[in-house]
Amino acid sequence: MESYLIWVITAVIFLIIFIPYYKKFTRKQKEFLRRKQEAVSLGIGRPRSQFPMVDNSACIGCGSCVEACPEGDVLGVVFGKATIINGDRCVGHGYCEQVCPVGALKVGLGDIKTREDIPITDDFNETNVEGLFIAGELGGISLIRNAISQGRMVIEKIASRARDLYVRCDYDVIIVGGGPAGLSASLTAIEKDLSYLVLDQQEPGGTILQYPRKKLVMTQPVDIPLYGKLDKSEYSKEHLLETWLTAIDKFGVIIRTLEKVENVTKKEKYFELATSKGTYTSKFVVLAMGRRGTPRKLGVPGESMEKVMYQLVDAQSFNNNNILVVGGGDSAVEAAVGLARQPGNRVTISYRKPQFFRMKKKNEDRINELIRSKEITPLFESNVKEILEDSIKIEQAGKEIEIPNDFVFIFAGGIPPFDMLKKMGIRFGGETVPLTN
Repeated sequence: MESYLIWVITAVIFLIIFIPYYKKFTRKQKEFLRRKQEAVSLGIGRPRSQFPMVDNSACIGCGSCVEACPEGDVLGVVFGKATIINGDRCVGHGYCEQVCPVGALKVGLGDIKTREDIPITDDFNETNVEGLFIAGELGGISLIRNAISQGRMVIEKIASRARDLYVRCDYDVIIVGGGPAGLSASLTAIEKDLSYLVLDQQEPGGTILQYPRKKLVMTQPVDIPLYGKLDKSEYSKEHLLETWLTAIDKFGVIIRTLEKVENVTKKEKYFELATSKGTYTSKFVVLAMGRRGTPRKLGVPGESMEKVMYQLVDAQSFNNNNILVVGGGDSAVEAAVGLARQPGNRVTISYRKPQFFRMKKKNEDRINELIRSKEITPLFESNVKEILEDSIKIEQAGKEIEIPNDFVFIFAGGIPPFDMLKKMGIRFGGETVPLTN
């Protein structure tokens, strides 16, 4: 009788502990499945760049990776295994990989041979065109830390080969792009005593230049060649730009700005680069450009007006205005949030989809909060039809509406420089016929 009573008490205690846990587990399972299905229906279930690759045979479903991800909503635990919920939100921090207790996660690009948006490179980021390297986000990997690391790696590889290549050229290496990857490459070239030149169609800073004023950028601790270590996980846009400019000045980086590279041609043993201002020859070339390319336009009447812009540098410059933001990704939402927080602004955001996606969780939370407080007016499933002097015509749900307007910010993505890369002879995943030089 006593043993039976002990068994009953043990069973009751077990049920008291297990039932709440089971209910919580079931709720989370249903929520993860719902979000997964929603992401797939919106076309964002598959990642655009790097993503956490899960070894299901090793995964124990502890959920450490889910909790570690600073973006939120990238991973979930479904049927006891980590799975990608919203792969489009992964930016490659790698925290999930670091905290996994059994090593079941690895952040990478997967099989790039099937990725039509990723140039095929080897372990040192050299393309199929011998001597032509890629560094930074053009290769599909995000984060400043990765760009700096790749910039250093490709130059170290080039340095091991440059002096054995006996051909007269203007430079040992020409670096296209003055962002984190390009500047890291140039500093490493100085370190390795290579003759080099950096070309950039804008000012130094790369993608960072497009960020709004005071935007916090996640870097993770990283060593900049020659310069030293950035030991914080986040820095403001202004701090990073100041760092680049200080390094350029301190080490005398040779960079020509406002000079666009128009073509790169592989000769027998060297490259010829045609730019908007001249022609150069080089033994090696590093493409450290971004993936965004040129801003994509809407192609509507009035888009050429001065009040239409494709980036927001300083939200504080705009006050007491009727502003329309077009787009639904991170750039559009960050601009709308920044503008809505300035005195007197009346901000509307137009997006062709039925809801926001392709954005960080924190941005989603911020804009939803401002929509609830009526500081931002959303127009989902809408399209701009015409931009007028003091207003804008927008089509929504089959009806045309006209709203007052002083400024328009368009964030419709960019046209990647893939055509130029293919013209150089660079192969991409998914190609059935190899491109030739």
